[in-house]
Amino acid sequence: MNGPGRQDDTEGLGLRSSGEIRSYLADQMNAALRRPGMYGGEIALRLLFATLAHVERLDARWEAELDLLRARGLFTSTGVTGALDGVLPDGRSQDGAIASVYAEIAARFGWLVPDRGLSAAEQSALVQQAADWAGDDRTLGEVLSTWGAPSVWLGGKNPLYPKTLAYLVDDPQAPLVCFHLWNQIEPREGPGLNPVFPEPMMLAVRLGHGPLSTTLTFTPEGQRRRP
Repeated sequence: MNGPGRQDDTEGLGLRSSGEIRSYLADQMNAALRRPGMYGGEIALRLLFATLAHVERLDARWEAELDLLRARGLFTSTGVTGALDGVLPDGRSQDGAIASVYAEIAARFGWLVPDRGLSAAEQSALVQQAADWAGDDRTLGEVLSTWGAPSVWLGGKNPLYPKTLAYLVDDPQAPLVCFHLWNQIEPREGPGLNPVFPEPMMLAVRLGHGPLSTTLTFTPEGQRRRP
């Protein structure tokens, strides 16, 4: 029993406010987009999105977004993972590419918090030139030196592993410009890593609201690596 002057430790705690719940979920979602593998991959992303949509009474809009992905060929019976598995090598391990699809939805919902904003000139150049720029093979270093730091870095920052660099334009309804980069670590004897490339190679840039087949522009390396 509590003595005189003592209060029950749980007194006054209650439930958190809807604003606190929404802020927490949004923070978790933004973190999961950047490091999806650490949070449980696509399933975790879908659960976070569905929960946040429910909190904001956007359940119907979230379901409509999934229907739109299905219509675009970006969502199969195994989700976005299944769709990308048919166009990118090791598609099931392309966490950054998978997260980029959800990042576009987050941007349309006003949930995505970018790491960097782009100037109007940068946005215009990306939208107009990115597809043509993908006509040659490009490395991670070339993407960064040409277009600058991304709005959102999707996937771990280890310089050897696959990742997607996403660039956000001011119009939340406009598509992200997503550069998909790939590498693979080969088995080796002894310590250290044995990557196929010294740094990830760009496979494709994704831009547009149409079907997946028309929004991906492959580099020559991307064409060679297609499943």
